[in-house]
Amino acid sequence: MSAEPSPSRGEYHPAYIHGRREAIFILVVWVSALCWVVPYCYFSGFVPNLENFDPEKLETVWGVPAWVFWGIAVPWVAANLITIVFCFGFMKDDDLGEAHEGADLAEEIAEMHAQREAR
Repeated sequence: MSAEPSPSRGEYHPAYIHGRREAIFILVVWVSALCWVVPYCYFSGFVPNLENFDPEKLETVWGVPAWVFWGIAVPWVAANLITIVFCFGFMKDDDLGEAHEGADLAEEIAEMHAQREAR
């Protein structure tokens, strides 16, 4: 266990806080879709006794079995729409500082070699 106190929320970089919040939102959307899709498809699409199954009584929406439409297609489209609106409307573009594009690369390589030789 570390003797150092954990950093408070104010000490984290804003890019980390925004990224964490955005990841949690996307995860909540995914888990919500999962909690709808799995039980709905199980209870609506599972045929316990194939001997009594009548294909003529199978409900369809636009030619697709209703359980596939409501259990897979609709949640998939809804999750994508929610995610797109969130990404284009609410995600923050954080300033990560100036990109050096390899300007310090030679210096970093020299430091790595010096550290290896010091060991």
